[in-house]
Amino acid sequence: MATSEHSTGTAEEIARGYFDALGRRDPQAAAAFWHSDGIDDFVSIRVLRGPSEIRAFFEQMFAALPDAEFRVTRVTADDRVAVVEWRLTGTFSGGSFEGMDATGRPIDLRGVDCVEVENGQIVKNTAYSDGASFARQAGMLPPKDSGAERAMLSAFNGATKLRSRLREALER
Repeated sequence: MATSEHSTGTAEEIARGYFDALGRRDPQAAAAFWHSDGIDDFVSIRVLRGPSEIRAFFEQMFAALPDAEFRVTRVTADDRVAVVEWRLTGTFSGGSFEGMDATGRPIDLRGVDCVEVENGQIVKNTAYSDGASFARQAGMLPPKDSGAERAMLSAFNGATKLRSRLREALER
């Protein structure tokens, strides 16, 4: 495994350094914490492989949220893994993000990352955040408990019932 300038840090120190770089909106510095074969699994989005994909993802995110603030609210760690609770706020007013054009809406997203460290480098991260919350805040989904959400759920449930009836009819 390759070593880096961070090779002497604990899992907690490496994770805090990585999130400090994100807090400074510095994707290049954040990518430097990663092993060349590292995997960043954004559960609600997609899997990224290697420092260059991870750097490009955060470059896109910071371009989409030009006023983004990334804050760590809690870290719990053992020798190999640091669990980082975080909050990301900003306005989705810059470039597109994951194919979605900017809407100008405020975003306030919380999440948890499980950062795995070996020999001073991040080898794997599993990032959990609420994708539906982001979609609601960005305007892609209707607000929770709104008339639009009730209409969407009604249409979805109607289509589900229709598919079930069709399946039953075909099985006869």
